Amino acid sequence: MTQYLQDILREADELSGILAFTTGEGRQALEAAATILRDVQHIYITGIGSSWHAGMAVRAFFDRAARPVHLVDASELVHSYALPPNSAVLVLSRSGRSIEVVQALDLAARAGAKVIAVTNAPDSPLSARANAVLQLRARFDHNVSVTMYTGLALVGGLLAVACLNALTPELIQHIEAALRSTNAAIPRWRALIEESVWFEADAPTYFLARGAGLATCNECRLLWEEAAKAPATALTTGGFRHGPQEVVREGLRVGLWLHPDVLHRSDLVLARDLESHGAKVMVVGRDVPTDAATLVLSVPPVPPQWQFLTEIVPAQLAAERLARLRGADCDSFRLCPYVVESEGGLAD
Repeated sequence: MTQYLQDILREADELSGILAFTTGEGRQALEAAATILRDVQHIYITGIGSSWHAGMAVRAFFDRAARPVHLVDASELVHSYALPPNSAVLVLSRSGRSIEVVQALDLAARAGAKVIAVTNAPDSPLSARANAVLQLRARFDHNVSVTMYTGLALVGGLLAVACLNALTPELIQHIEAALRSTNAAIPRWRALIEESVWFEADAPTYFLARGAGLATCNECRLLWEEAAKAPATALTTGGFRHGPQEVVREGLRVGLWLHPDVLHRSDLVLARDLESHGAKVMVVGRDVPTDAATLVLSVPPVPPQWQFLTEIVPAQLAAERLARLRGADCDSFRLCPYVVESEGGLAD
């Protein structure tokens, strides 16, 4: 068993622990961070790699509540942006030591912006310089981010709903129940994945989603690259239909995440049409007929805006399966260190 797979198998339990700490012993820090966000005019969410993808899920809460925020890749934030007065920067980072994260702290300091850290490293430069720190208190993944991705997204989402005065005991109970159901679903997902003809070692692969699911499809693209050492593309489902669909042909693989509320039926039609043109489709979502695509991975019930927590797990398992099929070492990086602490060239 790979260490990457071991990380996936313990992920739901780790997330339950993160949820319990953040809404229990860590609740005071959560509320302090939420107060900072309520009191500023401009909110910037930043991170890099999987942490930036987690920010996509966090931003979706603000989007639905008509509270505009900026989501900016940390490497772009530090070199291409100026922060206006009365700003706060929400920094998502498992290590708190990436070069762009440290530089973002300097940018915030020059602008007089408040900094909120969501991190698993209380002794990091990020934690030392932030105005509020939300800790995951979870076990670090071996290499590829698993819990370090979903944990950042979970705590960032809890912060968003706390800022929007929507964090209730009932919501916490629903999330915990979904995590338990996710754990129970893993054996079924693994069996379906092992048996599926959707996988092919060198097939071109597109990942499509809407809303908070964009966090999932972009993270899955990164898993293809980091774990399976295979190229992939992530797009909005709607955007794919405006030009990129010209790539559809025999041999193409498509991963499609269904939004619980938005164009669910229309995207099932899209899956059918893709397969009719020779592509093989993996569909992940709720209320999906088993014959809707080559591979259907049904996720357990969860409040719609929180589906990003559950729908990534079958994708993580899929990336581990592809790594084995390709003979790729999903437990090691060829060129990238665990934390990138310098700029320029390949950080090997």
